[in-house]
Amino acid sequence: MRHMIENNHDLSSAGAALAATISGDVLTPDSPGFDEERSGFQLLDAHRPALIVAADNGDDVVAAVRFATENGAPVAVQSTGHGLATPFDGNGVLISTRRLTSVTVNPSERTAWVEAGAQWRNVIDAAAPHGLAPLSGSLPTVGVVSYILGGGVGILSRSYGFAADHVRRIDIVTADGRPRQVTATSDPDLFWALRGGGGNFGVVTGIEIDLMPVERIYGGGLVFDLEQTPQLPEVWYRWTADVPEAMASAVSMLTFPDVPDVPEPLRGKHVGSIQIAYNGSAEDGAELVKPLRELGPVIDGLTEIPYGESEKVFNEPDQPHPYRGENLLLRDVDPSRLPALVKLSSPQTQPMCVVGLRHLGGALSRSPEVPNAVGNRSANYVLGVLSLTLPGQFDAVREMHDEALAAWSDLAIGQGLNFTFGAVEQDKIRSAFDAADYERLTEIRAAVDPEEVFRANFPIPPKSDS
Repeated sequence: MRHMIENNHDLSSAGAALAATISGDVLTPDSPGFDEERSGFQLLDAHRPALIVAADNGDDVVAAVRFATENGAPVAVQSTGHGLATPFDGNGVLISTRRLTSVTVNPSERTAWVEAGAQWRNVIDAAAPHGLAPLSGSLPTVGVVSYILGGGVGILSRSYGFAADHVRRIDIVTADGRPRQVTATSDPDLFWALRGGGGNFGVVTGIEIDLMPVERIYGGGLVFDLEQTPQLPEVWYRWTADVPEAMASAVSMLTFPDVPDVPEPLRGKHVGSIQIAYNGSAEDGAELVKPLRELGPVIDGLTEIPYGESEKVFNEPDQPHPYRGENLLLRDVDPSRLPALVKLSSPQTQPMCVVGLRHLGGALSRSPEVPNAVGNRSANYVLGVLSLTLPGQFDAVREMHDEALAAWSDLAIGQGLNFTFGAVEQDKIRSAFDAADYERLTEIRAAVDPEEVFRANFPIPPKSDS
């Protein structure tokens, strides 16, 4: 029989006994470091738990889950906090895995064992000496596990598919407090659900992933003044029609502030940037991008780079900040609607809005050898809108994003949860999966977490018997 904690104070008091049994730290709102431990890359909001377990190892995670379930408390998990959507707020336990950063590379098998708190930077640096690279995303400071659980679209994905397609084993602690090693043979249903179904099924403590024989890419950015080249997104879209799978690209549009920290050619300008990551020779890559260079970029940053410098492709901000973002997965792009996206990113739009289109397809469209829960593989593009969101701007930002994406709803096939930064309604979560797959996910959730102990950012409820 579980003892039900009546309030946050009771849970905090009970945590003293837990602290004596683990090697990590147990923090309450009165503890030094509590606010730092619960914060993440997303500064728009933060988890507000009664108790934080800052785990040092997998045994600490097991103890934390057992403590929570024995006391009737829900659980949330955080490593880097990039994708925080709905903050955890209540009488519960936050398990912080940010200390679990070990990465072990097996070069002969081309695999890496990655602990739950590791960032892609940890894996990239460990793999590079062996001439290998992970299927990481655009920003190396993103957490590996959360990225893969959501599917994982990276700069090599048109060549190799989703990061979730290249997982060999997952170590997880389920709601019964039992540590499991999950593979395609040991537990095929849970293995299927974990790869693309999100963090709804337990606390992952480690994951074994494939590495790719990639040492260098041809990539970087071409930056344009949109006042001079407003046709940029249309030219890019038509160019993507026949590029090889080895060519990954995106176009983004925004207005830079007129401040000294911004490089002079971009300061106060409305710019468009084409991001390029070509998994091939520099000579072939340069030939492929000729039609884009003919538009006359104000900055040409394309060159051959080591994969260890792959962050240069998207050149995204790597400091925590408050933001909100939405997206739609599209079957195609309507060129006649692109001028409206250019306008949305212009200086006249307040609050500011970054608009991006990313080319999908290629290996992303094919099912992996071992099927998983990743949905909407037929999408050819993803349209995203993202805004720096300051106090008092939340409602205006949400309204602007909803209105912008509604204009593309007839071309949409669903939503990509890894490109969503903010609270998501249940119908949108459903749209991230094929209908039969969503139903299967609810059944698996009912089998491993019927009482909804785990409160994920994008929760999939357990299937009801009624």
